[in-house]
Amino acid sequence: MATDTATEPRFTPQELPYAYDALEPAISGETMRYHHDKHYAGYVAKLNELILDTPFAGQPLEDIVLSSDGAIFNNAAQAWNHEFFFGQLSPHPQKAPSNELSEAIDRDFGSFDGLKTRMAQAAAGLFGSGWVWLAENGSGELVVVGEQNAGNPMCRGMKPLLAIDVWEHAYYIDYRNRRADAVGALWNVIDWRVVEDRYAKE
Repeated sequence: MATDTATEPRFTPQELPYAYDALEPAISGETMRYHHDKHYAGYVAKLNELILDTPFAGQPLEDIVLSSDGAIFNNAAQAWNHEFFFGQLSPHPQKAPSNELSEAIDRDFGSFDGLKTRMAQAAAGLFGSGWVWLAENGSGELVVVGEQNAGNPMCRGMKPLLAIDVWEHAYYIDYRNRRADAVGALWNVIDWRVVEDRYAKE
């Protein structure tokens, strides 16, 4: 999330690192345009309005997520969550984890397929809109966390590693009410190099 140099710092939407249609057929170009340009950009614009002339105006986005509530939290967290989500996708992904992350997944979920099953179950079972996360807890254990609305496991002291957006705007154009199919297709465009880099960071 970038800020400009105006008197009041303002967040600007982060550009996608790939073309809108680059993730087809898993995610259509039409979905990406609505998801990025309307929903994500809308959260950023609303956040800028809400923090103007408040103590949050000069804070980094992550700090706002961790210290705010209400409408400011909802828009800040949705902005952060979407940047995180878009950044883990690629038209040329590494399609499976490796090295230390692969070992941790095997330890905590039995296998990579075991992790995918757990995340799919969490996505199917999350009522309404929200996010499903792979996160590392304070004990170093990998856990699957379902969060409603704009929820983020950072707020529970965890380190987010992977996010699945289960708001309808993320999949309804392509999959209608078939959330499970949308989640299943997402595995084809998740870049595990990115997830491994997140896991390696202190």
